[in-house]
This record gives sequence, C-alpha cells and structure tokens, in this order.
Amino acid sequence: MHAHEDTIAAISTPPGQGALGMVRVSGPQAIEVVNRIFHPKDLSQVPGHSLHYGQIVQGEEVLDEVVVGVFRAPRSFTREDVVEISCHGSSYILQQCLQLLLEAGARPARPGEFSLRAYLHGALDLAQAEAVADLIASSSAAAHRLAMDQLRGGISRELSQLRSQLLDFTSLIELELDFSEEDVEFADRSQLLQLVSEIDRRLQGLIRSFQYGNALKEGVPTVIMGKPNAGKSTLLNALLQDERAIVSDIPGTTRDVIEDRIVIAGIEFRLQDTAGLRETADVIEAEGVSRTLALAQRASLLLYLFDLTTETPQAAYQYVRSLELPPQAQVLLLGNKLDQLSPPLPHAAQLQFEGIAGVHFLSAKTGQGLDALRQALVEAVQAFSGPGEAPPGQAIISNIRHLDALKKAHQALQDVQQGLQAGLTGDLLTIDIRTALHYIGEITGEITTDEVLGNIFGKFCIGK
Repeated sequence: MHAHEDTIAAISTPPGQGALGMVRVSGPQAIEVVNRIFHPKDLSQVPGHSLHYGQIVQGEEVLDEVVVGVFRAPRSFTREDVVEISCHGSSYILQQCLQLLLEAGARPARPGEFSLRAYLHGALDLAQAEAVADLIASSSAAAHRLAMDQLRGGISRELSQLRSQLLDFTSLIELELDFSEEDVEFADRSQLLQLVSEIDRRLQGLIRSFQYGNALKEGVPTVIMGKPNAGKSTLLNALLQDERAIVSDIPGTTRDVIEDRIVIAGIEFRLQDTAGLRETADVIEAEGVSRTLALAQRASLLLYLFDLTTETPQAAYQYVRSLELPPQAQVLLLGNKLDQLSPPLPHAAQLQFEGIAGVHFLSAKTGQGLDALRQALVEAVQAFSGPGEAPPGQAIISNIRHLDALKKAHQALQDVQQGLQAGLTGDLLTIDIRTALHYIGEITGEITTDEVLGNIFGKFCIGK
C-alpha cells in the first residue's frame, strides 16, 4: 500500500460523451511518459504550473488536439509530478489516450490512488482525503459546504488540538515513571482531570453533531405518514411541484413507498410517501403498512399528516404516541385540508406536545401553509445536533468511521476520569490515555493501517 514508486494514469472525467475530458498522470516518470506521445513541445523543458497546446500522437497519426497542464513536485495535488491532458470528450479518444500512456510506461491507477498518494505525501490528512470523496458526491449546497469545511481541515484542526493537549499531559505522566523511585509528580492530577473532562465534553459535542452532519451529507430521510385519505400523496406532489404520486379518494391507493428528493434552503430531503396506517385484510396493503412502520423507525424526520375535518391535533398526538416511534426522530404534526374548514382553529404555534417538534395547519391541495412547512423542515434538521450544539464555526462530523472512533475515544476518556478519581497510578492511567490518543489519531490518519487505507480509498472513483 505504501510503495508508490511507479507512475499511474487514469481517466478523471465520468463516462459518457461530453465537450471535454481529462486524463491524469502522476508519478516520478509522469512528464517523461506524456512526452512520448505529445508533440511538438518537449515537456521536460517547461516550467511547472504551465499549460501547453499540442497533439497526442499514435505513431504518425494524430489522435487529438489537446491542452496539457504540467505540475512539478511538490506543487501538485499528489506532491508528485502530475500531468493533466485535456482533450475532446469522446470516450474513444479518452480510452485511446489512456492506452497510449500505458504503453509509454504508466500503469492504470486504482480507485482513489491519486488521493491516497496525496495523503501518503502529506498533502492531505485522512479526514481531508475522505472529504474529497464527499465533495465529489455532494448533491446539495449544505453537503457541499460541509465537505468543503472538512477538506479545509475543520475537523482535523479540532482533533489535532485536542490530541496535542492530551499528548502533552501523557508525556509528563510517562516522565514520572522514569523517576518512580524518587516519588515525584510532574503532572498535576487535578489539572489532568479538568483537561480530560473538557476534551471529553468536546468529543461528545462532535458525536452529537453526527446526526446533523450525516443528514446534510446523505439527505434527510423524511417519512410522510398518516391514516388513509389524510392527503399524504397530495402533500408529496405539492412539495415536489410534480404529479409524482397517484392521488385518489379511495382509501389504500398508496400501497408501496414512493420516494423522491427535494432541496430546501440547501438541504436535501429524501421524501417518502407511505401507505395509510390502518387495519386491513388486504395482504398487499397490510405489507405496505408494515413497511411504513419499519421506515418510521429509521427516519430522521417524521411528518404525521392528519385530516383536520375528522381529527383534532390532540387525537393525532395520542395516535402518534401509540406508534412508539424512535425518540431521536423529529416529529411534526401536520393538520391538512385547512381549505375545507370554516370554524376558526387554535393557533398552531400555541399547540405544544411532548416529543413533538411542532404543529402546523395547511392545505396540501391549495398550497396554503406550505412555505411555513418548508421553514419548519429546515429548522427541524438544524435541531438534530441539540440546542446550542452546532453554532457557526463548530466542527461537524458526517462520517460513520469518525463517529465510531470518537465513541471509542470517549469511552477511554471516561475510564481515565474514573481512574483519576480512584487514584490509579500513572502507568495505569497512561494505558487509557494512549487508547484515547489512538482512536483520535485514527480519524486524521496519524495512526492507521494498510487495511484501513485500502477500505477508505477503495471506495473512491478511479481518477481521483
């Protein structure tokens, strides 16, 4: 995994026909390899960070007219010599260009190998390298902002600072072990307990930020549920501004899950219209109800839609409570068919129920109240991390690997605090401190293995 003395090449633009395509080459022989198929200029004589017009040739035949970018080590993405060939976007031209490079001495790049080389050469830490993949996969403004913050070192700075503080104290405790016969104390135990408690508090804040960060990255699983004919499919269509689901007055029309995506205020919501909740002898409809309840247990955001003409908010709340939904989910009660009511209703903002993020009245048919609902959806997502847990500028995690490592580091720091309170000796304390340092270091790659690197970079696309 760590032996990268050869030169690699790959197509870096996605499959398909386009105006332009790119083939990227990196390694100690990158310039020499491209020089063998590029005319008329000698690339070995050109400065770094320069562009050059010419032709890619196959013997006496010109394959394409191209622009070649030359980036000399260490001022490149991989900190190796890198050459990027911009050609026309024909899949034939791209494949032929790559084949010529392989015949000239390069080898095919493995998935994520360019980013892996950037990490191994110190251009990126591991968290930043993972952010590259997240940036490529981002499908909303919020996911893009989160990936850019991590790529710029947001999470890395936070963790490096915490790790450095803990490492300094560990060094003092281990120094005491060298003078154990003299019974000296270099590390003040009360200060260490205060430091460990503060670091653990910050780690817990990062752990709590995962639900919010993962929602921004992957899109928020949002289940629209309710009894038959509450207007769930009408609401889905209204939010999407498209006739995505069949709307009918016949109960049980929706029998399977209908899913689509919408972006509101830069946040992607994965909307799921579900079968109406009721007892039924219809086997297919019963399966749809079962799937609805299963989805509800995994959802981050639940929109319980009820018919204002037949059900009160209080009754809807009692029904939601009977479903035993997961406590971590944000639940909004939505009273639909406001357009069919003439008597005045209590103000939705005045209705507050335990475990309910809010109550809203609307008409999915006419669009009344939909703007307020969109705002409520955004506010519900922002509340995922808890009150005050994700202020502007605070690092947010979105990677399940980071979450797992942080949880293990948190447990180790809990053991350190218990050990300090129990008066354990320095040699025993350092075991748990070193464990916490190990797991924090795993996130940024200060501590890692070839297996971990292979698992991470193997999920990247080829050419990145």
